[in-house]
Amino acid sequence: MKSHYFFSLLISFLSIMTVQSQLKAVTYHDGNQQLEGFSGKPVKANAKKAGVLILPAWMGVDAHSKESATALSKLGYYTFVADIYGIDKRPTNPQEAGKIAGHFKTNYKEYQHRIQLALEQLIKSGANPKEIAVIGYCFGGSGALEAARANMPVKGVVSFHGGLGKDTARPTETIHPKVLVLHGADDFYVPEAEIKAFQDEMRAAKADWQMVYYADAVHAFTHKDAGSDKSKGTAYNEKADKRSWLAMLDFFNEIFK
Repeated sequence: MKSHYFFSLLISFLSIMTVQSQLKAVTYHDGNQQLEGFSGKPVKANAKKAGVLILPAWMGVDAHSKESATALSKLGYYTFVADIYGIDKRPTNPQEAGKIAGHFKTNYKEYQHRIQLALEQLIKSGANPKEIAVIGYCFGGSGALEAARANMPVKGVVSFHGGLGKDTARPTETIHPKVLVLHGADDFYVPEAEIKAFQDEMRAAKADWQMVYYADAVHAFTHKDAGSDKSKGTAYNEKADKRSWLAMLDFFNEIFK
């Protein structure tokens, strides 16, 4: 009888955790443009009520970014998946994604503004405004670096297989958030010249930065739907995925200590 009772309690507890870890759609705006992000609240918040803003890859809000948000919420973080494009502007194929992502990369002030709007939603959800990190995947990884370049009020940023470059005409200013770049060692979408320019930028900006390379990994190595053919330039790498996730958590332990 007792075993059935405790088993029932366990099922109830797991059900509560599942419900509470689900993400909630949140509508917000940039002028007349409607945006829809996804907010995750922790079952049990960490002591500092730290929050993590997640910037999706170039297809916009996707299952991968939502999975990351849910996993981090289960670890005690407030989370928010940003909508950079707008609810009616999300691409339906890679060609459209490349065009709209390219627009925001070129017009980086617009990108930074959309990131800032999402950051405000994360704080509204309950996250401590003094204990925030920004992470991003691919195009979102480029966005995480833009958050650092803009010196948004965050403790640190993490770029997963993101683009590293910026227009050489842009000034380089001191960067205050800590920077972690998690990079595929065989990612030919990011040429050596771009890597060198980025590292030189970090030195000139007097940034506290780290860059970790993962063997046999190319672009999109954390995306399970990227396939396994490295020759295409995008492919999932389970080892790199797991190692980079642990590297991010270690980084969080440092910045939120």
